[in-house]
Amino acid sequence: MDKIKLEIVGLSYSQTQSGAYALVLSEVDGNRRLPIIIGGFEAQAIAIELEKMVPTRPLTHDLFKNFASTFEINVKEVIIYNLVEGIFYAKLVCERNDEVIEIDARTSDAIAIGVRFKCPVYTYESILSSAGILLDETSENEDFFAETEEQDQEETLDTLSLDDLQAQLDEAVAKEDYELASRIRDEMNKRSS
Repeated sequence: MDKIKLEIVGLSYSQTQSGAYALVLSEVDGNRRLPIIIGGFEAQAIAIELEKMVPTRPLTHDLFKNFASTFEINVKEVIIYNLVEGIFYAKLVCERNDEVIEIDARTSDAIAIGVRFKCPVYTYESILSSAGILLDETSENEDFFAETEEQDQEETLDTLSLDDLQAQLDEAVAKEDYELASRIRDEMNKRSS
């Protein structure tokens, strides 16, 4: 199975999940984007490395890199190899003394470690075809993030209880976000039919 190389194109705060971020990866030789929802800590760890910031004390991912380097372990690549029920699975491909070892990891942690080792990120066609979003060449990132947020909201709404939906509806109306309120109302109506 051929691997498809990805690059990080952005991090965006998720409007639908408190404390969550959308990590957006882009196909290097194509127009597809792969949005992955990650936690705030992992988003911070990725952003700090991408922005070349130096924390006063090593973060967990920095500690991992220091540990691996001390024992002459090199992370060669990150592979996002599976997608099950909206959850991405990744592994770190490591090398030590010409021995290659694969280590299972959360995708967000794998990428946070991968950026520290400056290694490439890959996935497979099956994952890009099921979770990737095709952009035409004139699309702007802002439009992409808005589309991603709307898709995330749709997926989140169907997992909420009716009481939670009512609370979200009240909040959306209070914020005058009538588009979201309409989607919540539609979800509530769908369940009561």
